[in-house]
Parts: sequence; C-alpha cells; structure tokens
Amino acid sequence: MTPHALTRLVLTDFRNYAYLKIETDARPVVLTGPNGSGKTNLLEAISFLSPGRGLRRAKLLEPARSNGKGGWAVSASLAEDSLSQTLGTGLIRDKNAEIDGRERRVVRINGETMTSPAALTDILQMAWLTPQMDRIFQEGSSGRRRFLDRLAFGFDPVHAKRTNTFEKLMRERNRLLKEGRFDPVWLSSLEKQLSEQAVAISATRLDTISRLNETMSLDAPLETGSAFPKAHISITGDLEHAMEKMPALAAEEMYLEILKKNRKIDGKAGSTTVGPHKSDMDVLHLEKGQKAALCSTGEQKALLISIILANARLQAGLQGKAPVLLLDEITAHLDQKRRIALFDEIERMKMQAWMTGTDYLLFSELGDRAQFFTVDAGEISLTGLN
Repeated sequence: MTPHALTRLVLTDFRNYAYLKIETDARPVVLTGPNGSGKTNLLEAISFLSPGRGLRRAKLLEPARSNGKGGWAVSASLAEDSLSQTLGTGLIRDKNAEIDGRERRVVRINGETMTSPAALTDILQMAWLTPQMDRIFQEGSSGRRRFLDRLAFGFDPVHAKRTNTFEKLMRERNRLLKEGRFDPVWLSSLEKQLSEQAVAISATRLDTISRLNETMSLDAPLETGSAFPKAHISITGDLEHAMEKMPALAAEEMYLEILKKNRKIDGKAGSTTVGPHKSDMDVLHLEKGQKAALCSTGEQKALLISIILANARLQAGLQGKAPVLLLDEITAHLDQKRRIALFDEIERMKMQAWMTGTDYLLFSELGDRAQFFTVDAGEISLTGLN
C-alpha cells in the first residue's frame, strides 16, 4: 500500500497558535499534553485541509487567533512515495470586511488557487473521531448525517459539492415560500434542481452504506476481529427508501411532486419538510443484534472505530492509499485490548493517524512505530519516546 502522509504542517494565527511548524514522517503522530494546551486545535487545523467546516464545525472567523490580524492559514506538505504536494487553506478578509463583514476561504493546491474546497477531496482523504462524536448515537440526526456524508466523500468527491448546492437551493426556496412568493416558474426551476441534487445525494449515501456493510460483513483482519464489533448501517429517509424500489429518474419525479405539493406546508413551517436533509443513519451491533443507541459508551466508540477502519480498508482498496485519520482523545473508553488492536491496524494499513491524549503512557504500546510530541500552551516539542 502506498504511504500517504502529511510531513510538514504550518499554522499561522490559528486558535492559540501565532505560528507553528511541525515536521513528521509517515508514521502515526501522537500529541500529548494537558487539557487546553492546543492538541485539538492542531487536529482541527488539519481537518480544514478537507471540504467543510472542520472537525468543530466552526464558522470561518472562529479559528482566527484572538490577538491576530483577523485571518488564519494552514499549509501542509503531503508525501506519497517520492512525490510531494503542497496544500493550503485559510481565511482571507476582504478589503471591505470591516464594513460589510465579508470573508472568504481560499484553497491552494501546489500554489494554484482552487475554485472550491471540494478540490481537496481529490488530493487528500481524511476521517476523524472526536469526543463529541462519542454521543453521536444519542443526539440529533444531523451529526450522524455529517458522519455518513464525510465517509461518502471518499467514494464520490462531488458529494461535498452536491450537499452544499442542495443547502443553498433549499434556503432560497424556503425564503421565497416564507415571503409568500409562489412564482410557479421560479419555484419549479428551483425544485427541479433540488430534486436532481437530492437523488444524487441519496444515491451516494446508499452506495456508501452498501460498500461499508459488505466490508464489515467479511471476516475482519485477525488483529482487529476480536476487538471491534461488526456494525451494520442503514439509513432512514423517505427518498432513500423510495430509491431502493425505483430508478433514480422515477425518484426525482416523486420528490419533485412532493416539493410542489408541500409548498404551502413548507411556507408555514419556514423549512423544507421532506428531503435528504431529514434522513438519519442507524447502526446495529451485529453480534448483539442491538441498536448502537442502546449499547454501552465503550461499545458505541468501538462501533464508530469499526466503521472508520472499514472505510479506511475500502479507500485503500479503491485509491491504493488509506486516509489520514484524526483521532482526538481516542484512548478514552478503550481498554488495553482495543487500544493495541487499533494501533496494530493503523500500522498494518500504513496509515498516518494523528492521535491526542493527556497521558502518553496510553500510547506506549506503539513504541517506535509512532512519533511522539508534547503540546503545552501552543508550543510543541518532541518527547523522549521517539
């Protein structure tokens, strides 16, 4: 398998970092230090090297350092075999930002400015788990949809653009309906575009789930088979259920009719009441035949890791390279057996995983298979374990 790793990371005015430069090799990276030292901030910076709002779902201005100039930047070198590419992203404040609040995110690949952050998906695959995601099965459906959509990016890079386009079209339709502007030509045009995007989004989600379930139904590698439970994923949503029974074009027509029929309802509600933005992801613990929401905290985290590892194996098979993993406080709720199994699987797949924790002893089983850094008050240094 081809190594795929970030070998240099530079942060400018990002969160608590005025400036940070870290150089690594293709091995996993372990960041340890006290709470509030900036470990998660560093992972968040890396997460902006993919489409979306990063692992904290931050607004563009939020990562900017409080005493900085108002913008922020993240750049990295991505190594793959003997090749190296440079990736960069950041917030550029418009010259009129002080007046109208305008700001924009810029993405550059090998020095060339891209039209959209979606271009990053073609270069770098990424997945992450954070402590907030430990409660993904107890909280609202939006977090589960985002989790599934991020996995889907690896199978269909255009999926990120489609979801953004759908949200924009939906907001425009909601605005028109709320204002009582029932122009049939204008609304029909919006709804036609909405139905096309909605069906494409749902199709990608269904395909992603099918691939993941097939992978997880197979015997897992010996290193992880007895440590992490097999999961089965399903999706609940009117459109997805319809698409399991009819062709895509028929599903488009069906959804288009729903949108037209629901104009008055949606106008009163101030939102589009049916669509892929209302779908939900369900996960079943296969060995127990139990829904993830009813499992223990440790089992829920193990199920998430099982899904992340299955996705990594799939990506490695499709792309010839596994994604970069961002695993924040990953050892929480994992016993020694599962910690070792996770570390062994990361090594087996030649993945670069960036992992954080407060106690480096919880990562000691990695030994010289990883690089260890200490983070303290926005400063980073090598630890004695390297």
